[in-house]
Amino acid sequence: MFHRVTSVEEVLRLVALRRSRVEVRVELKAGILDAEAESILKSLRLLGLASLDGVSTARIYELDFSGLTEAEARSRAQEAVDRLLANPVIHRVSIRPIAG
Repeated sequence: MFHRVTSVEEVLRLVALRRSRVEVRVELKAGILDAEAESILKSLRLLGLASLDGVSTARIYELDFSGLTEAEARSRAQEAVDRLLANPVIHRVSIRPIAG
């Protein structure tokens, strides 16, 4: 069975309701100790990378949504951040769509 499209607006909505991918990047805020990064920095310097000035770490989550517009996917990603992926006291977060 096929759905008959009856308006241009409906066509545009169906095109927009494709698979949406969103990248969520979670990093520690400035001033928060990044022990993992400090350990990596020390180790890299011991391996001969003496000119290395700093290291920082981040967690990157790629969230795949189906049947949502890009705006809806961003909203759902923000909900995931708020509920689970980050602590607003110590983390800074960026959310961006992934092409493709």
